[in-house]
Parts: sequence; C-alpha cells; structure tokens
Amino acid sequence: MDTMIQWVNDTVLRDRALLDSYSQTITGVIHGVDGAVVHIQVEKMEKDPRTKQMRPSGGSGSGFIISSDGFIVTNHHVIEGAEKIRVTLSNGQVLTAELKGSDPSTDIAVIKVYGDNLHTLAFADSDRLQVGQIAIAVGNPLGLQYTVTSGIISALGRTLRAKNGRLIDDVLQTDAALNPGNSGGPLLNSLGEVIGVNTATIPSAQGLCFAVSSNLSSYIAGKLIMDGRVRRAQLGIAGQLVNLTERMVAVGKLSRHSGVYVIEKVADAGVQNAQLKAADIIVAFNGKPVGSTDDLHRYLTFETVGSRQTLSIFREGRLQEVMVVPGELK
Repeated sequence: MDTMIQWVNDTVLRDRALLDSYSQTITGVIHGVDGAVVHIQVEKMEKDPRTKQMRPSGGSGSGFIISSDGFIVTNHHVIEGAEKIRVTLSNGQVLTAELKGSDPSTDIAVIKVYGDNLHTLAFADSDRLQVGQIAIAVGNPLGLQYTVTSGIISALGRTLRAKNGRLIDDVLQTDAALNPGNSGGPLLNSLGEVIGVNTATIPSAQGLCFAVSSNLSSYIAGKLIMDGRVRRAQLGIAGQLVNLTERMVAVGKLSRHSGVYVIEKVADAGVQNAQLKAADIIVAFNGKPVGSTDDLHRYLTFETVGSRQTLSIFREGRLQEVMVVPGELK
C-alpha cells in the first residue's frame, strides 16, 4: 500500500514538474515577443447587399513587426480594400500605417508604420519543423488584444486555396486555437521565432487551423518590401482540368491521370505561345508532370519569364512537344 501511495506521489510530482516546464516555456516566449505583435484596424467602403449603395465598413486583424524601421507582416485579407489602416501597439500607442505591398496568392501583406523603439520578431527556418512540436499563437481574436493560445504542429506541407483561386503551398496545420482577428498574427516556436503567419480556420471543425510557413512568408514579404508585389509568369491561356484516357497515360508514361485542356489563348498577354493551340492538353512542363492548373501555377515562377520552356502536350491523340516563352502576369 505504501509503495502504491509513493508511486502516486512521484507521478503527481513528475507531472507537476512537466506542467511547470511547459508553462515556463510559454510565458518565456510571450515575454520575449512583447511589443512585436500588433492589432490592425482598417476602414473601407463596401456595397450594401440590400441597397447596393456603398457604405463605410471596418475590420480588424493581427500582425507582427519584422524590422526596427516599422515593416509589419499580416494577411492580405486583413487589409484588402482598406482606405485607412491603423496599428495599435501593445503599449496602447496607435500609429497610422501605409500599405507597402500585398499578395493575394499567398495571403501575405506588408504594411509600414513610423515609430520609435519598435520590438521585432525573427523568422525561423520552417523546413526544420517537426510534427508534434510546440506552436504558440498570439493575436487579437474578436478584438481581444494580445490573446495567447498554444498547441502543437499537427501537420506539415498542407495546401490551402487562396481567395483568388491559387493554391498556397507549404502551409502548416496546428491545433492552437485561432479565431477571427487572429489572422495575420504570428505562430511561434518555443524560442519565440515565427514559424508561420496565421491565416485560416475551418469553422465547422475543431483544432484545424492553418498558417503560411515562415520560409514562404519571409520570401513573399521580402519581395513586397522590395517591389511592392510578387512577380509571376503566365502562358497566356485559359485552361481547365481534363481526365486522360488510359491509352494516353500509357503512351506518355505519365504519373498523372489528368492534364490541362487549353480552352483558348489570351490575346496581348506578352507571351510567345504560337506553337500552342486550343484543344491541346498540357501534361508536362519542362519534363515535370502537369495534372492541374495548380501544377502550372507552381512552375510558372518569375524566373521563367522571357526564357524558352518546353511543354509536353497531347494534340489529336498524339504526344508531342512545343516551345513557349512565358510572359509576366500583370
């Protein structure tokens, strides 16, 4: 009996020590990021669905400062359509912000404020993340400023559909609770480094929350700061997914059972695509499989603009190759 009581006491003490260690990790991170997470409020005009008249509207979200000269990362959907942007720091100071650039394809935006003694956060290398490690979210859900939730990284390498239809690659899944207003806030590791930008939840589910990875976010943020936008390539076509026949898959030795059917070519797109015709089915881009328009979007980086690229296509049932020179997507 005494042995059982001792075992229970030892277990309680061990669990208490583990809980204290977890709590100390969370509180240590929060003290370290104090002042770098901000509350963003926007003013914009939107159409009243009943009267069809334009009316003033507002919204709010979160963001975090990444440089001492005032650059702030948030979500595109937080500041989309904003005419005025105000940022509230953790000390209550309110600053007017200006939009430096926004990318709807990754839901990342950068705004800038001018202030003194600004605290900053650093990006971690999200390629080194592991499922199960601690994830800490800081933001302003439902207007409740500087709210902290914690959980774990539930999955890596997810994809998420942006509002403009493109897929966001390299998305983290977490069970750290997120609510409206958390958007644009940081997801942090146990060192207080940003591992993701909180961007979406699934309202009908519990514990399914998503963040754009730090590596993708930092890359996009850098492009927005330098150029004001993210430059991408295009083929100058309208296309849709189409299923391939078993014969096509066998003839082409393809790993995908679908391709992109060219509906039409878009005029004045700044693309050299004369060899491509309507009704062609694109199945590969420079030897890499194409099973959907999402695959094409992934391959059409700005580096391909102005350089010859090889498309593998099916035309009238025959597999062949054509050359194209992508243009810049405006």
